[in-house]
Amino acid sequence: MAFNIVLHEPLIPANTGNIARTCAATGTRLHLIRPLGFSTDDRVLKRAGLDYWYAVDIRYYDSIEELWARYPDGRFFYVETSGRKFYTDFEFQDEDFFVFGKETKGIPSYILEENKDRVMKLPMSDVTRSLNLSNSAAIVLYEGLRQLGFPQMT
Repeated sequence: MAFNIVLHEPLIPANTGNIARTCAATGTRLHLIRPLGFSTDDRVLKRAGLDYWYAVDIRYYDSIEELWARYPDGRFFYVETSGRKFYTDFEFQDEDFFVFGKETKGIPSYILEENKDRVMKLPMSDVTRSLNLSNSAAIVLYEGLRQLGFPQMT
């Protein structure tokens, strides 16, 4: 049993490191779509994930199309500020994929256009334009885990 977090061309190593730590704590797979804005040997990335890297199942792809081809039956949900429905409006299943875009530009528009019914947002005030990537990933992931009854977690 596991969810999947997908980072589409992440730029900030600390965000990816924090997300990797959350993945380790929850048994979630981490999928990284290149190009990455950092080296996976980056000390900031490693520091953010602390000593949990051994517990993270990380997979790399050269494009989101490669990821889709690898999981043709996968259910992909896209987290973006332009979503019309809140993340709590969706019913998640084991093995679902939660896709997050790069920190500066989000998810490419062609992906959002092709998947309008699976684009979700996190509610927030208009004081900021978005939430931090690692916080957003944790919020959505824990909602999915909550819906499934926090499987294999204590």
